[in-house]
Amino acid sequence: MRSVLEVCVDSTASALAAKRGGASRLELCADLIVGGTTPSLALVRQVKAETGLPVRALLRPRFGDFCYDSYELAQMEQLAAELVEAGADGIVTGVLTPEGQLDADAMRPIYAAARRAAEKAGRPVACTLHRAFDVSADPFAALETVRSMGLCTILTSGQAASAPEGAELLGRLVERAGDSVEILVGAGVTAQNIPALAAQTGAHAFHLSGKQVLQSRMTFRREGVPMGLPGFSEFEVWQTDEENIRAARQALDAMKNN
Repeated sequence: MRSVLEVCVDSTASALAAKRGGASRLELCADLIVGGTTPSLALVRQVKAETGLPVRALLRPRFGDFCYDSYELAQMEQLAAELVEAGADGIVTGVLTPEGQLDADAMRPIYAAARRAAEKAGRPVACTLHRAFDVSADPFAALETVRSMGLCTILTSGQAASAPEGAELLGRLVERAGDSVEILVGAGVTAQNIPALAAQTGAHAFHLSGKQVLQSRMTFRREGVPMGLPGFSEFEVWQTDEENIRAARQALDAMKNN
């Protein structure tokens, strides 16, 4: 089976670069600079139409923690259906209790809304738990919750700052999950470290953005008027680099052929 290369993108330009580089599928977000938030429905429709790749849409109403209030949870349930109706092949989300457990009671209606929308559209939907897993209190309890809810994928760094640092736990998760849940290795993944990560963990699915920093096309630049987070230039754009993705695809394919 061909290894999975999922590329995280927040624009159509990045999505097309990922496709040209050999991405298996996309995780579509907005605002990757803050870890990603829910993409617009227009972006979902456009990326799906332009790439034809499987698209899993992030469902995260804001940056910060994963402990949401009732208003946010109601938005998430509604958006889960709308993202699928817009063409998303899956949703990527997660909710934690204040104590750091997966909040299954909060998550069930969200995934159920996505599944109802997919059933109505006559197609399947992939339900993923995102890196809320990495800040949960007990990774193996979280894995069992994921299994009991019928989710297909956990995106994880092995509860570490990067996947190479979390490789030991990732290997244990891959072994424990077996064929029931895909362990999607993400955070700090590059073409250069994919072979070592695969050998250390036994994983077959990898997630990266492959980004490069591009200069703005603006020729007139009024400096000293920040629009968002301090320290970030308003005249830089983060975008997936086709060659970074191609190198990762080649690294994966080379392992299969060895």
